[in-house]
Amino acid sequence: MAAPAEEKERLFHPHLRNGEVGDKHSKKVVTKPLAGFLGSAKCVADETDACLSPLPYGFRSFDRQWIIPDIRLINQANPELWEVRADHQVFFTVPTDQTPTNGPAFTVSAAVPDLHHYNGRGGRTFPFWRDAKAKTPNLPPNLLPYFSERIGCAVIVEDFMAYLAAVAAQPAYTARFQNDLSTPGLRIPLTAEAALFTEAAELGRSIIWLHTFGERFTDADADRPAAPPRAEAAQRPSIPKDGAIPFGAADMPDTLTYDVATQRLHVGKGHIDHVLPAVWAYEISGKQVLIQWFSYRKKNRERPIMGDRRPPSPLGQIQPDHWLPEYTTELINVLNVLTRLVALEPQQADLLERICNGPLISEDELQTSGALEKGPTAKAGKAEDAGMSDLFAEVGS
Repeated sequence: MAAPAEEKERLFHPHLRNGEVGDKHSKKVVTKPLAGFLGSAKCVADETDACLSPLPYGFRSFDRQWIIPDIRLINQANPELWEVRADHQVFFTVPTDQTPTNGPAFTVSAAVPDLHHYNGRGGRTFPFWRDAKAKTPNLPPNLLPYFSERIGCAVIVEDFMAYLAAVAAQPAYTARFQNDLSTPGLRIPLTAEAALFTEAAELGRSIIWLHTFGERFTDADADRPAAPPRAEAAQRPSIPKDGAIPFGAADMPDTLTYDVATQRLHVGKGHIDHVLPAVWAYEISGKQVLIQWFSYRKKNRERPIMGDRRPPSPLGQIQPDHWLPEYTTELINVLNVLTRLVALEPQQADLLERICNGPLISEDELQTSGALEKGPTAKAGKAEDAGMSDLFAEVGS
């Protein structure tokens, strides 16, 4: 805003389409704001008011960053996702145009996720609810009534979503069905046993609670408080007195390494103890979570130029010159979440085995019963877009 008029377009770094300026540039007037936020009749080049307060968004799996909720500043913001944003909303992010290779087959975010949230390479977003008031679940309308009658117990939408998390948000699912997943799109084994479903639903609530950093599916009586999750005391990552990560500019961390013998994570000149090897190695389809998380907060954040060969905006050079206290807080949060997820993986794997070896409800049965008939739905985008999608929109075998 303070730059000379002739510099504003270069700083804005407009979106290009086929080499030409696309739908966002510094003189673009956008009349309809993001749902729930104030808009402006001015283009960015003419703006004089202060920017809207940034809010968290799901940048990558287990990586929460900040975004200014101004539609003029976001490249192709998906209005449907912002319209259903709410304190109870949950977003599943899934790779639908490629095969998940390891780790969980989908991840969960409490905040509106980035197009590349799952692991940095595209994907599809499935909101838990189709509306901000949590009245319409993102499921075929006949599915839960039929499924409840079929297994002999009442199934609410939260139970069903939690079941999906227990079954597929784990490495055992990805490994077991790797050959089947060579055709992109997740296929979920659906148990016909009420006891197995109930067990999976309860476990899945913990998985979603962890993925959302304690912001969703809270229940203090079930060890899911409305607070950042913490691992058991014996496995809880902690910073010893001599391990504090320095805040001075001269000591800005630029390396993240791990000592498996001591289970110590080295962050520049600081370190964190009680980091399990499985936590250090935790991946989302080939992307190591901790390495990727740190790459956006270390001293040298330069990234290879991909596609658009223009020099990046000079605004990108404006970043902290020292390690921020909030980085340490969030890193501890991430480590605790991954520690607890790793601890639940054997339980998830055992449950998946029992579900697959027990009676299942087939796709043919669901189709014949009408359980998968679609009701009125919101507009769906292309597979590579992060638009709102129907769960079970395309059912595989």
